[in-house]
Amino acid sequence: MNANELKQALAAAVAAAQAAGQVMRRNLNAPKKINEESLHDIKLELDVRCQKLIQRKLHRAFPKISLLGEEGESGNVTTEYRWVVDPIDGTVNFAHGIPHACVSIALQGRSTDAHSDADYSTLIGVILDPFTNELWTAMRNGPARLNGRIIRVSQRKDLGHSVISIGFSKSKLNLERSLPLLCSLSRRARKVRIMGSAALALAYVATGRLDAFIERRISLWDVAAGGLIVQCAGGNFRMKPLRGYHRYAMVATNGVIGRQLRVNW
Repeated sequence: MNANELKQALAAAVAAAQAAGQVMRRNLNAPKKINEESLHDIKLELDVRCQKLIQRKLHRAFPKISLLGEEGESGNVTTEYRWVVDPIDGTVNFAHGIPHACVSIALQGRSTDAHSDADYSTLIGVILDPFTNELWTAMRNGPARLNGRIIRVSQRKDLGHSVISIGFSKSKLNLERSLPLLCSLSRRARKVRIMGSAALALAYVATGRLDAFIERRISLWDVAAGGLIVQCAGGNFRMKPLRGYHRYAMVATNGVIGRQLRVNW
């Protein structure tokens, strides 16, 4: 894609996120149909509805680009580009009427003929919090923006003055493996927060509200857009592939306090 096409793709992603955000706002306090439920997670009918809405809008603008989302894949997966979508990131918050959830949309391009995640790079990132009317955007090699304003990560250098967010995986094993890090950081950081939306945590790192976000097992669609936004805001974002369907361990920081976190996965 050339620069003009990328701008068009960014505009399409913003429009799709805003459409899904309207659905989220209308339904925050409404009864919600649960499609699937486990000890630490909920899948809603609205997840599916929002992804289909996003898919329709993106396909209308770019009919040849496939889509990989939390609610499944669509289109020709061998194409050079793909959308990576989490229609409602923070579903448990949203299901309980907690207004801390968002829409996350990324556009990725493939650099080789292979089809593993490692062969894709994120070109565009969009995160919309429909409850605060905050829209984060980024285009590779450009600045990260919040509602059009350029943002930067924090400049805090000392973990003792930093606020760190941790995400907890859905499995019992990974939850238990995350607890020692939580205990360690709780003693060493200013504060540790567990907020329930990975994409928003990454957006908050990019904005300087948080100094780092860590999760030991997370899906690509949770972090594809936010990882680029952190990088474009001057931060550091790294992922380690894990066994499983598009699964990763990830750490995002302001680029300064990384070693102090003592994350060794």
